[in-house]
Amino acid sequence: MIKTVIFDMDGVIVDTEPVHHYAYLQHFKALNIDVSPEMYASFTGNSTKNIYEKLKALFDLKENVNDLVETKRNLFNDAFDSKEDLYLLDGVLDLIQDLHQKGMQLVLGSSSAKVTIDRIFRRFDLHQYFSHIVSGEDFPKSKPHPAIFLHAAEISQTNTRNCIVIEDSTNGVLAANAAGIYCIGYDSVNSKMQDYSTANRVVSHFGELNFEMIRSIVG
Repeated sequence: MIKTVIFDMDGVIVDTEPVHHYAYLQHFKALNIDVSPEMYASFTGNSTKNIYEKLKALFDLKENVNDLVETKRNLFNDAFDSKEDLYLLDGVLDLIQDLHQKGMQLVLGSSSAKVTIDRIFRRFDLHQYFSHIVSGEDFPKSKPHPAIFLHAAEISQTNTRNCIVIEDSTNGVLAANAAGIYCIGYDSVNSKMQDYSTANRVVSHFGELNFEMIRSIVG
């Protein structure tokens, strides 16, 4: 029986990808580096720090990784605060409220920084539903490494067999697989070049999920 649902955030709860993409492109332009769409897609699910560690090595960037991260974060925050047409993904709030009201523990396992998670959670008043928030910035390796999901299960005091992960990225699905946690791949209209072939189940709308169905999953 499932006791804890671990949600990814970007692309699952809210589609901040266009804001991240804008911020990254502005920064790439300022750094004078050419990041292909395929390379950019391969970063999905990685923490900002890990992305810039890879870019620093690939393009021999002289800037400090922490400074690169801070610049990108400021670009994101400015764009996020000015973007009025930013909404929760269709059906996700209904699912979150249904699970929470019926006693399912909800945990966030996102590669985003804590300050970004808090910014989004405050904007949409989501703190009330989640018992724990796990940020990828606390781990040396990003998804597909399983650390973030293993820690989410540990702090929720739930055996991995009694957890599920909801993910929208290749790296996130692989991280759930590596953690031995049942994974639901969310293949939304916003998903680009992501592989859900190793997910245990794939949905394209949150209306396909509910408390009774999730609770009965055998991990």
